[in-house]
Amino acid sequence: MKALEGIKILDFTHVQSGPTCTQLLGWFGADVIKVERPGVGDATRKQLIDVPDADSLYFTMLNHNKRSIELNSKNETGKEVLTRLIEECDVLVENFAPGALDRMGFTWERIQEINPKLIMASIKGFGPGKYEDCKVYENVAQCAGGSASTTGFLDGPPLVTGAQIGDSGTGLHLCLGIVTALFQREKTGRGQKVSCAMQDSVLNLARVKLRDQQRLAVGPLKEYSQFGEGVPFGDATPRAGNDSGGGQPGRILKCKGWEQDPNAYTYFIVQAAVWEKVCDVIGKPEWKTREGYAKPPERLDKLNEIFAAVEDWTKTKTKYEVMEICNPLDIPVGPILSMKEISEDEGLFATGTMVKVDHPERGEYLSVGCPIKLSDSEVDVVRSPLLGEHTHEVLSDVLGYSGDDLKRVIDSGAVGEVKA
Repeated sequence: MKALEGIKILDFTHVQSGPTCTQLLGWFGADVIKVERPGVGDATRKQLIDVPDADSLYFTMLNHNKRSIELNSKNETGKEVLTRLIEECDVLVENFAPGALDRMGFTWERIQEINPKLIMASIKGFGPGKYEDCKVYENVAQCAGGSASTTGFLDGPPLVTGAQIGDSGTGLHLCLGIVTALFQREKTGRGQKVSCAMQDSVLNLARVKLRDQQRLAVGPLKEYSQFGEGVPFGDATPRAGNDSGGGQPGRILKCKGWEQDPNAYTYFIVQAAVWEKVCDVIGKPEWKTREGYAKPPERLDKLNEIFAAVEDWTKTKTKYEVMEICNPLDIPVGPILSMKEISEDEGLFATGTMVKVDHPERGEYLSVGCPIKLSDSEVDVVRSPLLGEHTHEVLSDVLGYSGDDLKRVIDSGAVGEVKA
C-alpha cells in the first residue's frame, strides 16, 4: 500500500511550482487528476520542444503519476463536472493568478459548501500585501526572496541559482502543508486553506543569510573572505562567492584538468576538527603549530593564503582523487558534478533518484525520481499523461457518469475530445 493511497487530488496547477507539488503527492500514491484546458493543456506541454509532435521534457518531468482530464470550466456542464470533482476529491491544488477560482464561481466559501472536508492549497508569488497581485516567475522569486542579492561574488552583480528554489522549492513547501492539513483533518474532520508564497519559500531557504544580516549588527562576518581581504562590510549581507554558509571556511578549488574541463573543481572545507590532517595532506605540516595558523580564529585573515596552498595540491589531483584521499580522513570535500555526469551515475539510478521513463510519443527519456525514500511505500515513476488521456476514465470511474448522463456531458463540449 502506498502512503497516500485513497487520497484524490484535484490538480489545477500548471508550469512548475504546482506540478512539482502534485507530482510528489502522486509519487506517494495519491490519485492526481490533472485538469487541463481542452485542446491546449498545460502551457509547458509545448514549451522548449525538442521532439516534434511530442510533449516537452518540461512537461513530462513535472507530471508523472497523474491522470489528465480536459475540462472547460466556463461551460455550464463543465461547472457541473467540476462541482462533482470537488465533491469527490480530498485536496484541490491551484497556482492560478489571484482571484481566478473566484471568477469561475468557486470561491472558498462555495467550495466549503460543496465539500467541507476538502483542503484547498494555493501557490502565489507574494503573500498578502502590496505585491500580492504581481505575477511571479522563478527568477523574480529568487530576487524578491533575498537569494539573488546574497549570491555571486562581491565585485559582481547579484546572481540567481540554477536550482529552482522559487518554483520547485515552493512546490515542496506546499506539499508539506497539504500532508500536514490531511493529518489534521483526521482529528477535526474539516478541510482548510493551505497557502504558500514563492517569496516566502525562497526566504525560508535563504535563512542563513538572514542570520548573517543580524550578525552584522555586532561586527564583521569574519568567516567571509572579504574580512581577510580587509574589505569593509556594508549594512546588508554581502555576496560571498563560494564561501561556506555554515561558518566553516570552504571554497571551490581547481582540480587536475581544469584548463579543459569547466567542471574539474572540488568543494573543500577547512574544518577546525581536521585542520592537522589538512596540513599533512597538502604538505604544510608546519602550519599545525605555527603561530597565527594553529587556532581557527587566527586563520580567518589568512584564508586566501591557506586556500591557495590547498588549491596547489588539488590541481595535482582529479576531483575524484581528492574525494578518495580526503574522505577517509573525514576532510569534507565534494566534486562539482555536471548534469552529464549525474545523468550517467549508476548509483543514482540504483536508488531511484534518477529514472528512465518510456513515453508513447517521445520514446525513452531521463528524469529525476522521488528524492524522498519511504521504507514502506515504494515509488513507481509512471509516465506523464497525454492531454485528456483519462477524461472518459475519470468521468465514469471517479464521478460515476454512465449511459445517457455520460453522453450528455461528452456532447456538451465541456470535456474536450474524449479518448475512450
